Amino acid sequence: MADLSIHISSLLQTLPDNPGVYQYYDAEGKILYVGKAKNLKKRVLSYFAKVHDNSKTRVLVRKIADIKTIVVDTELDALLLENNLIKKYQPRYNVMLKDDKTYPWICIKRERFPRVFPTRRMIKDGSEYFGPYGSVKLMHTLIDLIQQLYPLRTCSFELSQQNIDKQKFRACLDFHIGKCKAPCTGNQLEEEYNENIRQIKTLLKGNFVSIIKELKEKMSAWVEVLEFEKAQLIKEKIETLEKYQSKSTVVNSTINNVDVFTIVSNEDIAYVNFFKVMNGAIVQGHTVELKKKIEESDEEMLVFAINELRNRFQSASTEILVPFEIDFEFKDAKLIVPKIGDKKHLLDLSLRNAENYKKERERQISLVDPERHTKRIMEQMMKDLRLKEEPRRIEAFDNSNIQGAFAVSAMPVFIDGKPAKKEYRHFNVKTVEGPDDFATMEEIILRRYTRVLEEKLPLPNLIVIDGGKGQLHAAITSLNKLGLMGKVAVIGIAKRLEEIYYPGDSLPLYIDKRSETLRIIQHIRDEAHRFGITHHRNKRSRETFKSELSEIKGISDITAQKLLNELKSVNLIKEKTEEELAVVIGKAKAKLVYGYFHHE
Repeated sequence: MADLSIHISSLLQTLPDNPGVYQYYDAEGKILYVGKAKNLKKRVLSYFAKVHDNSKTRVLVRKIADIKTIVVDTELDALLLENNLIKKYQPRYNVMLKDDKTYPWICIKRERFPRVFPTRRMIKDGSEYFGPYGSVKLMHTLIDLIQQLYPLRTCSFELSQQNIDKQKFRACLDFHIGKCKAPCTGNQLEEEYNENIRQIKTLLKGNFVSIIKELKEKMSAWVEVLEFEKAQLIKEKIETLEKYQSKSTVVNSTINNVDVFTIVSNEDIAYVNFFKVMNGAIVQGHTVELKKKIEESDEEMLVFAINELRNRFQSASTEILVPFEIDFEFKDAKLIVPKIGDKKHLLDLSLRNAENYKKERERQISLVDPERHTKRIMEQMMKDLRLKEEPRRIEAFDNSNIQGAFAVSAMPVFIDGKPAKKEYRHFNVKTVEGPDDFATMEEIILRRYTRVLEEKLPLPNLIVIDGGKGQLHAAITSLNKLGLMGKVAVIGIAKRLEEIYYPGDSLPLYIDKRSETLRIIQHIRDEAHRFGITHHRNKRSRETFKSELSEIKGISDITAQKLLNELKSVNLIKEKTEEELAVVIGKAKAKLVYGYFHHE
């Protein structure tokens, strides 16, 4: 803190201990960052009391020339004020919600005989709006359901009683096909129409249970007075509603009025999925993308998104399901981290949606901007594997043998996270006898990087050893002999794939099973196994066949190898005529081989 200006130092000494919002400004008076805090003094001091790993945070701190604070009563008030100030000023270093869509609503128009229709514009004329809907498909499904259940007008006529009495309108096609009862001609009473609108409002709030109960009571009443046709019409409505409800219900129908939030993130972006659940059915679902600016944690990002999405979707749920404990309190809503049961099932479903959205966005970025996609993956791997540089070139090693026989080693190469098959190499073990994986690894590493140094080939950024501490130690022995330790990063992969071993560290590093880093490492090891086993199988076949051919008196190993190189297998050699064999190894040797296999 010694390098801070006198002005900043004095401000830091007088910060309040209350909840509130802090604002950072640069030397020109332009706002850089807005943040909230439960304790303003502790939060702001944390920016200046340590060296930050994130370069953007370091740049931000260097630019701060002035600090202003606003004290509020609670942390929730601070969150709401922070949100408003971010929207107003759009500071450069704040998390930005990357979402500029206008979402659709279902409008029930304020008029006599109200129309029900989708819209993207909210007009403050007293009409009621339900939504917004993150999924247009879901909204249209609800509109279709309403139209199946209730005959409603779609015309924009002014249906005043005076106009109806004067018979200004004629019934349209919708009346004749049963989609409307023609209230414009006086064919439907306003009370009956408004009762339908009341039920539609209840339905749009997700309360299917009460609507079905009401309809069943009406159906029973019509049956009692022997009005079976009217009872049948209501029965059909009940069946339509129950069919829709069975398709939309994903968990126990007793789970009602609940919000679900989950988050997945990488170095630059967080993705937050939101579900609104009514009577066990997801009535709203949406995923947002938040661009990180500095060292925001998943907890900070999730709190920001919960506040934003609950405001946007006008949610008043008293229960919010989240994936981890959050040190924050929302007014009139309880945060819950479910561990088992239907609520955990909902949380898992939300997480899968967030992960799928993340994968789809990353796939789009990889198509549009492949270098940006590669850069992001390399930065993520560098962070996950605790490397000093991006692992642009990775060389991996895996040994194969059967009780020490036919020992080989495979070296797949990955460049920018993808296999570079032209760079793959395999090695026949020369100095090791018997099944000694450690000595084999020591020999192969020494041979490979002796040649790299002699021929001035590019060194890898990362060497991956398929094996635990023993194989890793053997590789380190050879790298030390060549003076490469400290110049090239090296790790060992244990049999349990998420365990990574480092030189001089007895405890492994565990990588998140869902991470992209682990996926790439898994791909590297799969390639090492595939390439190594293929080479091992080919060598074993050649040696076995060569041994059989070498049993023929007068046929040397060189001749046997020549035959195998040309004809690939002993079975194919057996099928050849003496003349065909002579083309490969000459008449005298062809006679010996042909005679051996056809002596009868």
